Amino acid sequence: MSNSNLFLYIGKPIKNEYGRIIGKVASFALTPSGKFDAVFVEFGDGQFTKQPMETLKFNGAEVTFISKIKNQAIILCDQIPLIWRKDQAVKDLNDKRKISPDLYQELHNSFTSVLTQLKKDAQVIADEAAIEIERCQEEISSLSYAIANLEIEHEIGKVDEENYKNAFALLQETLKRATLEKTDFELTKSKVSSVLLGDSQDITQKTKTYAEQVSVAQKLPEPPVVVYVKEIGKAGI
Repeated sequence: MSNSNLFLYIGKPIKNEYGRIIGKVASFALTPSGKFDAVFVEFGDGQFTKQPMETLKFNGAEVTFISKIKNQAIILCDQIPLIWRKDQAVKDLNDKRKISPDLYQELHNSFTSVLTQLKKDAQVIADEAAIEIERCQEEISSLSYAIANLEIEHEIGKVDEENYKNAFALLQETLKRATLEKTDFELTKSKVSSVLLGDSQDITQKTKTYAEQVSVAQKLPEPPVVVYVKEIGKAGI
């Protein structure tokens, strides 16, 4: 996309990966050579921040905010097994006497240092994902409670049919998004935890499986809501 076209996104709403509007594009930061370097975003709560270009996806008229946790998790889950395999390769070369012991030790120490730092970063991501999972669960619980109360008030006649249907549809859609978001973070945390435990075999297949799981999760139907209310008849209020 040309640089001039990107400026057409100024003022456009920004949605997260689950379709929820979280803010809007305020402006862009460019390097002296004219390359787009960052995006200024005004979030829904009024907070104004500068975000790296890679955190936003511009597609047609849509602007999507990509989760930093997911992005970093994908990178780390690629890098950790790669460094691990390189360290193993160096060990094999040393065992076969294809490199000197001194060179092996130098390379091994270098890979070990990088791997240690990557694992620390991965643990931070796993902890952040756990916090997001808890947040989503709290939101799901609140939404379920709100739906239950709506059902009760509708059942006793305090909420008319039209308002009931509109409110129910809104709450169900929000609940669906919160459930999908929670599933997404659970998959991310699981993937990062597997890598931290050293489960690095067949990483390509694991990445594919993770992507397939996310794809399936995004197609989940709206979560069913069943509320049992004792039949007492319409109050007629």
